[in-house]
Amino acid sequence: MDKNIHLRFKANDRSYYAILKKEIHALARRANFSDTRMGEIDIVVAEMASNLSKHAKGGEILASITTGVHGECMEVICADDGPGIPDLNRMLTDGISTKKTLGQGLGAMKRLAHDFHVYTRKETGTMILCRIYKTPPPDYTKPEVAEIKAILIPKPGLDICGDGFYYDISPKFIRLFLGDGLGHGIEANKAVVAAGQAFESCTESSPKEIIRYINTEVKRTRGLVGTVAVFDREQKVWRICGVGNINTKIIGNTSNKTYMPYNGIIGLNVPNSLNVQEIPHENGQHIVLCSDGIKSRWDLVKHPGILRYDLTIAANTIIKEFSRNTDDMSVAICRIN
Repeated sequence: MDKNIHLRFKANDRSYYAILKKEIHALARRANFSDTRMGEIDIVVAEMASNLSKHAKGGEILASITTGVHGECMEVICADDGPGIPDLNRMLTDGISTKKTLGQGLGAMKRLAHDFHVYTRKETGTMILCRIYKTPPPDYTKPEVAEIKAILIPKPGLDICGDGFYYDISPKFIRLFLGDGLGHGIEANKAVVAAGQAFESCTESSPKEIIRYINTEVKRTRGLVGTVAVFDREQKVWRICGVGNINTKIIGNTSNKTYMPYNGIIGLNVPNSLNVQEIPHENGQHIVLCSDGIKSRWDLVKHPGILRYDLTIAANTIIKEFSRNTDDMSVAICRIN
């Protein structure tokens, strides 16, 4: 299994809960979490599954070993289409329950997770995000230069993903790359991994030159589509260039912009003429990149204010509501702080 992807478990039937708990436990064990941390992960997953059964009549749970702000962690996301939580602060208090239970589920998750976020809206459901780090994080850390979050999910039935997301941060630039290998499965994964390695080794800061460099390095693969976005930290501007159907949107406070990529396939037929689109940065702006496993007409209109939460919440909301479920799926979001 690719270490960077999220496992996605449908949880519409109680008989499946034992399987998903076992799979997530095995994922933590392969990542060498301590017995203490594995016990905490088991409790969090059990409480999520219990809440889905009691309050939402089903949903899904995602799990991934990822690198967070404070190092390697287990990230677990629970999403449902239930009625929402009308008084979240009250429900976080131990002993409060609407189903005549002990009322300790949300409180237990909050205590055990190093990062804990809940997004809920009436009639659209609830999403819970928990991160448990191998090493407990410090009480205070300096704010990040940028918040960058991504979710990648393989095509249903596969455990290897043909989508890939890579980024790096330097004193002058923040560079993002989302790629989608042609098709899916092992060969698609080989193509996007080769592209990611090329992106990481490339020293260029111009998106079109990065695309050309990747194009040269992946010619022995089946090819891919991809978009590179570079934020110039000195000039406060985004520069974007892409080839193939990666959907890129800039969401601002007053307006949204969609980047139109070039036709072609990286590694096979990149256009001779590539231009870079420049978009000035403004406070509160977000750049969102999606592979074609996500419907192109996605939006977050039903979720005002969701981008003020951890960006993983918004990424998974897009996947939950707009995934095609016939291909690999990926969403990456960046906000400059």
